Amino acid sequence: MSHISGASILHFFSIEENSTSAAIPDQCRITFVQVLSRHGARYPTASKSEEYAALVESIQANASAFHGKAAFLESYNYTMGSDDLTPFGELQMVNSGIKFYERYADLARDHVPFVRASGQSRVIESGKKFLQGLTHMKKNDDHAVSDQTSPKINVVISEEPGSNNTLNHNTCPAFESSELGDTVEDNYKALIAPSIAERLEKQLPGVTFTDKEVIYLMDMCPFDTISSNQDGSTLSPFCSLFTDSEWSKYNYLQSLSKYYGYGAGNPLGPTQGVGFVNELIARMTHTPVHDSTSTNRTLDAPGAPSFPLNKSIYADFTHDNGMIPIFFALGLYNGTDPLSQSHVQSAASSGGYSAAWTVPLAARTYIEMMDCHHESEPFVRVLINDRVVPLHGCEVDSMGRCRRRDFIKALSFARAGGDWWSCYQ
Repeated sequence: MSHISGASILHFFSIEENSTSAAIPDQCRITFVQVLSRHGARYPTASKSEEYAALVESIQANASAFHGKAAFLESYNYTMGSDDLTPFGELQMVNSGIKFYERYADLARDHVPFVRASGQSRVIESGKKFLQGLTHMKKNDDHAVSDQTSPKINVVISEEPGSNNTLNHNTCPAFESSELGDTVEDNYKALIAPSIAERLEKQLPGVTFTDKEVIYLMDMCPFDTISSNQDGSTLSPFCSLFTDSEWSKYNYLQSLSKYYGYGAGNPLGPTQGVGFVNELIARMTHTPVHDSTSTNRTLDAPGAPSFPLNKSIYADFTHDNGMIPIFFALGLYNGTDPLSQSHVQSAASSGGYSAAWTVPLAARTYIEMMDCHHESEPFVRVLINDRVVPLHGCEVDSMGRCRRRDFIKALSFARAGGDWWSCYQ
């Protein structure tokens, strides 16, 4: 199912045999970890759900016959909800909490995470399900501290327009008005969709598909799959409408959309992640936040209980479009050249970047700090969906790590506020 995971993952990609080991090195112990997670699998947004239902209705009204793999559409009944987590998505997040505890048990036994969520119901619920999995593991760990308070969502950050929120873009006017990502996406759809439409129209005589409708049918594969069964084990019949080559192009479409919409392909994309990076620096150094971009000055005020600086575990829950700018503000993909807008590039040939590798549903990022024997300065390492992402701008070792002081020094873009001044030009 990995070929459809650009927009709506069912399973994480496997890790290549030659990838850097994610194991915690011998003679080292984790002293700090920041989790940044996307919400779990969801139903389509309300507007998309309406459009998907209308497309199915139109096909059934106009097709004079239903041939081949499209035959199921004759009797298909659209029943999907909208916006909220699916049962599959809830299970993803419980499992994510379990997996986190398994990896960081030595730290999580003794420490309660400080947790924030961006203020949308599916994001908040994802955080709760993550904590459910983590708490289950801790309660069954005989070595865990037994008298600690149970973890909870400590802070919900509003997504209302104009609210400063480092987990959600909405306060940079020039960025919000940009149509670059949509333009790149539409242009690529125009390259890949017509040939698919021509093939599908032969199976559904009487129906004519637009470029957008072709992509909608492809969207239906993951959405219908994760809506129909809790474990994602039974693929929707929408999936078999398309070839492996077509799925590869669809997957790349998602990468283009994120890169030019929210990443380095958009002049103000990385700047949307600067506020979170400056919060991360504050947490890693136990010093007040220095930022004049998207941070909430009230929530992040020195000494505020809503932004403690003495925790060992932090977990933040957000959306894919909140995570991509953070990755680029961290410089994780500084080795990625601008993505081709005309032909498919693999993640491996794109410096490790693709939407599927970075922000699938329930995507998880671990930013870990470790103390190691005979080393006076802690090391920092980043894992995205279990894959070590070697750091840029600092002296990186064979395990993808940099020393903390060098890691922070390399974050000069974020520390300088990115290009925030351009938001108001």
